[in-house]
Amino acid sequence: MAIRLPHIISSKKVPKGYFAVYVGENQKKFVIPVWFLNQPLFQDLLGMSQEVFGYSHPTGGLTIPCKEDIFLDVTSRLN
Repeated sequence: MAIRLPHIISSKKVPKGYFAVYVGENQKKFVIPVWFLNQPLFQDLLGMSQEVFGYSHPTGGLTIPCKEDIFLDVTSRLN
């Protein structure tokens, strides 16, 4: 059963004002609002990503190296 948050949407096409990230071992795709980029909690996730992958991400998109449940917890706090 998936948790649906109003800020995170599932979509094959990324709408304007959103971007895709890949999270967890299975590289699940999440489409999130660009304003997350300004949030300190999300910037911590970006810092983790830079430490693990540098600027070369295996999926070709932004990969966040954490478990999905942690990602969902962090993004649910961004209001």
